[in-house]
Amino acid sequence: MSAVPSAPGSAREGVAGFIAAASLFASLLGVVYRPARIIPVAILLALLSARMTERHSRLAGLAVAAGAACFVIGMAIAVLTKNPLY
Repeated sequence: MSAVPSAPGSAREGVAGFIAAASLFASLLGVVYRPARIIPVAILLALLSARMTERHSRLAGLAVAAGAACFVIGMAIAVLTKNPLY
């Protein structure tokens, strides 16, 4: 039990959590398919969700960090395997 009462989350908090989760999915998808096209959009979504929420701030931070890491990994894989970047 927490000593501080939990306030019900607003719709904005729920949407921000969903956007952060979608950003994580898009980042992981971008590693294997067209990283220069998908991952920048995923990073922008992660930054948007980080700005929207306080409740899901760790999830949004994880989405931003995962987007940056996936961009580097995805671009490296695409270059090494001579696949298209975009």
